Amino acid sequence: MADKLIMVVEDETDLRGFVEAVLGAEGYQVVGAGDGYEAIQEVAQHKPALILLDMRLPKMDGWQFAKELRARFNGSIPVVVMTALNARQIAREIGAKAYLQKPFDIDDLLKVVNSFSG
Repeated sequence: MADKLIMVVEDETDLRGFVEAVLGAEGYQVVGAGDGYEAIQEVAQHKPALILLDMRLPKMDGWQFAKELRARFNGSIPVVVMTALNARQIAREIGAKAYLQKPFDIDDLLKVVNSFSG
Protein backbone atom coordinates (compact mmCIF):
# COMPACT_ATOMS: atom_id res chain seq x y z
CA MET A 1 0.00 0.00 0.00
CA ALA A 2 1.06 3.59 -0.53
CA ASP A 3 1.61 4.26 3.20
CA LYS A 4 5.08 2.68 3.16
CA LEU A 5 8.10 4.85 3.97
CA ILE A 6 10.30 5.75 1.00
CA MET A 7 13.74 7.32 1.44
CA VAL A 8 15.04 9.70 -1.21
CA VAL A 9 18.85 10.06 -1.11
CA GLU A 10 19.68 12.98 -3.39
CA ASP A 11 22.02 15.93 -2.90
CA GLU A 12 20.21 18.20 -5.38
CA THR A 13 17.69 19.85 -3.06
CA ASP A 14 15.21 20.79 -5.81
CA LEU A 15 15.11 17.28 -7.28
CA ARG A 16 14.86 15.66 -3.84
CA GLY A 17 12.01 18.02 -2.93
CA PHE A 18 10.23 17.28 -6.20
CA VAL A 19 10.48 13.50 -5.77
CA GLU A 20 9.34 13.81 -2.15
CA ALA A 21 6.35 15.95 -3.21
CA VAL A 22 5.31 13.55 -5.97
CA LEU A 23 5.51 10.52 -3.68
CA GLY A 24 3.80 12.38 -0.84
CA ALA A 25 0.92 13.28 -3.16
CA GLU A 26 0.55 9.56 -3.89
CA GLY A 27 0.17 8.83 -0.19
CA TYR A 28 3.68 7.65 0.58
CA GLN A 29 5.51 8.66 3.70
CA VAL A 30 8.82 10.12 2.55
CA VAL A 31 12.10 10.94 4.27
CA GLY A 32 14.98 12.61 2.48
CA ALA A 33 18.75 12.71 2.88
CA GLY A 34 21.29 14.95 1.15
CA ASP A 35 24.31 12.65 1.41
CA GLY A 36 25.16 9.03 2.10
CA TYR A 37 26.23 9.58 5.68
CA GLU A 38 22.96 11.29 6.58
CA ALA A 39 21.08 8.53 4.74
CA ILE A 40 22.71 5.76 6.81
CA GLN A 41 21.62 7.57 9.98
CA GLU A 42 18.06 7.95 8.64
CA VAL A 43 17.88 4.28 7.62
CA ALA A 44 18.89 3.24 11.14
CA GLN A 45 16.21 5.48 12.61
CA HIS A 46 13.33 4.89 10.16
CA LYS A 47 13.95 1.55 8.33
CA PRO A 48 12.38 2.56 5.00
CA ALA A 49 10.59 0.09 2.74
CA LEU A 50 12.51 1.40 -0.30
CA ILE A 51 15.51 3.66 -0.96
CA LEU A 52 15.83 5.84 -4.07
CA LEU A 53 19.58 6.43 -4.35
CA ASP A 54 21.56 9.00 -6.30
CA MET A 55 25.15 7.87 -6.83
CA ARG A 56 27.09 11.14 -6.82
CA LEU A 57 26.72 12.32 -3.24
CA PRO A 58 28.91 14.35 -0.88
CA LYS A 59 30.53 12.84 2.23
CA MET A 60 29.62 9.24 1.34
CA ASP A 61 28.79 8.48 -2.31
CA GLY A 62 26.19 6.00 -3.52
CA TRP A 63 28.67 3.15 -3.87
CA GLN A 64 29.93 3.58 -0.29
CA PHE A 65 26.34 3.97 0.96
CA ALA A 66 25.26 0.73 -0.75
CA LYS A 67 28.20 -1.14 0.77
CA GLU A 68 27.44 0.23 4.25
CA LEU A 69 23.73 -0.51 3.84
CA ARG A 70 24.46 -4.16 2.96
CA ALA A 71 26.85 -4.48 5.89
CA ARG A 72 24.40 -3.04 8.42
CA PHE A 73 21.05 -4.25 7.09
CA ASN A 74 21.99 -7.43 5.22
CA GLY A 75 20.40 -6.38 1.92
CA SER A 76 16.91 -6.34 3.45
CA ILE A 77 15.99 -2.89 2.09
CA PRO A 78 15.52 -2.65 -1.69
CA VAL A 79 17.44 0.10 -3.48
CA VAL A 80 16.55 1.85 -6.73
CA VAL A 81 19.44 3.71 -8.36
CA MET A 82 18.56 7.23 -9.57
CA THR A 83 21.41 8.59 -11.68
CA ALA A 84 22.42 10.27 -14.93
CA LEU A 85 25.36 7.87 -15.13
CA ASN A 86 24.98 4.37 -16.62
CA ALA A 87 22.10 3.48 -14.30
CA ARG A 88 21.61 -0.11 -15.48
CA GLN A 89 25.28 -1.01 -15.01
CA ILE A 90 25.51 0.72 -11.62
CA ALA A 91 22.34 -1.00 -10.43
CA ARG A 92 23.96 -4.35 -11.23
CA GLU A 93 27.24 -3.33 -9.55
CA ILE A 94 25.62 -2.43 -6.24
CA GLY A 95 22.89 -5.07 -6.24
CA ALA A 96 20.03 -2.59 -6.67
CA LYS A 97 16.58 -3.95 -7.48
CA ALA A 98 15.86 -1.37 -10.21
CA TYR A 99 17.04 1.92 -11.65
CA LEU A 100 15.78 5.25 -12.94
CA GLN A 101 17.93 6.90 -15.60
CA LYS A 102 18.00 10.68 -15.06
CA PRO A 103 16.20 12.59 -16.34
CA PHE A 104 13.16 10.44 -15.62
CA ASP A 105 9.49 11.35 -15.72
CA ILE A 106 6.87 11.12 -13.00
CA ASP A 107 5.22 8.07 -14.56
CA ASP A 108 8.50 6.12 -14.51
CA LEU A 109 9.14 7.16 -10.90
CA LEU A 110 5.69 6.06 -9.76
CA LYS A 111 5.85 2.81 -11.74
CA VAL A 112 9.12 1.82 -10.06
CA VAL A 113 8.04 2.87 -6.57
CA ASN A 114 4.61 1.22 -6.92
CA SER A 115 6.27 -2.03 -7.98
CA PHE A 116 7.78 -2.27 -4.47
CA SER A 117 4.55 -1.46 -2.67
CA GLY A 118 2.80 -4.78 -3.09
